[in-house]
Amino acid sequence: MKKKTIKTLLTSTLIIITALLTSCAHSPSKAKDNKADGDITIYFARHGKTLFNTYDLVQGWADSPLTDQGIELAHYLGEGLKDIQFDAYYTSDAGRQRETMQELLKQKGVKDYKIRELKELREVFFGGFEGGPNKKMVRASMKLAGYNSVDAFYKNYQAGNLTIDVMINSTAKADPKHQAESYQQVKARTQDALKTIIQNAQHNHEKTILAISSGMSMQAMIYDLTDNKDKNKPLSNATVVKITYKNGQYNVSEIGNMTYVNKGKSALNK
Repeated sequence: MKKKTIKTLLTSTLIIITALLTSCAHSPSKAKDNKADGDITIYFARHGKTLFNTYDLVQGWADSPLTDQGIELAHYLGEGLKDIQFDAYYTSDAGRQRETMQELLKQKGVKDYKIRELKELREVFFGGFEGGPNKKMVRASMKLAGYNSVDAFYKNYQAGNLTIDVMINSTAKADPKHQAESYQQVKARTQDALKTIIQNAQHNHEKTILAISSGMSMQAMIYDLTDNKDKNKPLSNATVVKITYKNGQYNVSEIGNMTYVNKGKSALNK
């Protein structure tokens, strides 16, 4: 009886120890899962004004540096975002986006940082129109988009009546080199970039992200993520698109928000 009692006690003790070890082994992963399910907020901003923007030239994968006004805008945006602590920073490999981020972070007072580059955050590739006058590209594509004049085209785009999928696809069809990207191509790669940012954030326990991209690529990225009609309106230099991710769902809460720039401008021009 005594041996049996000892054996029973040993068995019970082993069961308890195993249960405790199993509980400890599962606790970290559960905490990690809960962390991953929390809100992740991404502030996407368009780069500052560039030389090509000033000359009204097509600027997709072609690149040009920020102008003095573009640097100033980046400083305004950095000042306007000063109260927000970011855990990670992203741009594409385009110089204008990197320069915007660097100037923004300089103004924000951030010194120890790493910029992660994702080629998928590039602007739309406009093929044979790259580097040429914007009006030439518009004239070549506007009829395919259903417009008979440049003024009508721009007026409807500004009003949000010209959807980004139609705009990108009509430009691709009009490209004399037949190399320009379609809407589906742009949407696929920019949403891949968005997923990469989310996955990295979950893995690294990052909650708030800042990314610098370009106007039309940002529009393509959010086009099927929101019903807000502002998604069709052109995005000004340094404007913000804010996206929150939680439990597999995206919420686009801000589109074309210039509040951060205006806040920074007011603070710096006191």
